[in-house]
Amino acid sequence: MNEPNRVVITRPSVFLCALTATAMVLLPAAPLWAQSTEETTSVAKMFLLPGDFLGLLITWLLVLLSALSTGYTLSLMLRYRRSKLLPETTRKKVSDLLSGKRFVEAIEFAAKDQSYLGRVISAALNEGGHGYGAMERAIEEAGDAQTTRALRPIEYLNVLGNIAPMIGLFGTVYGMIVAFDKLQSSGGRPDPAALAGGISTAMITTFWGLVVAIPALASYALIRNKIDALTSEGMLIAEQVIAPFKPAGPSPQPQPKPSPKPVPKQTPPPNAPPQPPTTKPKS
Repeated sequence: MNEPNRVVITRPSVFLCALTATAMVLLPAAPLWAQSTEETTSVAKMFLLPGDFLGLLITWLLVLLSALSTGYTLSLMLRYRRSKLLPETTRKKVSDLLSGKRFVEAIEFAAKDQSYLGRVISAALNEGGHGYGAMERAIEEAGDAQTTRALRPIEYLNVLGNIAPMIGLFGTVYGMIVAFDKLQSSGGRPDPAALAGGISTAMITTFWGLVVAIPALASYALIRNKIDALTSEGMLIAEQVIAPFKPAGPSPQPQPKPSPKPVPKQTPPPNAPPQPPTTKPKS
């Protein structure tokens, strides 16, 4: 018997994907950071090093969230592949067992299969003793439950995509407060460099908030649509697998031939002239 299809996404794998994403973000910026001179500002310093501590903290928090979001998205894409949700081996194995009238083995195999298709088929086969209608209802109920279970993990991307701009907005407000404080303390004639520090903090945090939110919300929509499509297809495949249990329709009964209707006798109107009697010719 084939091993059941298991999907295990552990926390270390998510952190590994996040670490890889962080390296992809920071390594290209490292040479530019090293090439910083007094006349020019490096890209790394421009986007990763605001002028004050709180701005730096907010920026690197958003950088970390961006890396975690990227790693989590990669893990979800690996988890919700067609080969994981709807393995062809599961459909073929259960169909072969049902075709060979090995119903107990089919039930045991489906019960051990942890894929979406295996769980739906298992729910249907467990209702086999109650008729085909009960099996169809079991497919619908199990399909809805497993779809909800599959959609629950991707909600973290939705939450992250909505919270990240708020964190960036917090940094924006903080940076503008710093800039206006410099303007006030200088009597309306601040040092442009001091004023630019707060504005820089505001823009950098806004930038990283959007960097986190846009991919997270896009990934959420794409993965959600993919799950909806695959789970709908999985329910159709499960109905095809249990098709041998569908009862045959009743044979059509022969319809009786209609009897001829009697012709009503016509009576002449009351004012009609008498008709001559009809005589039969003599033979």
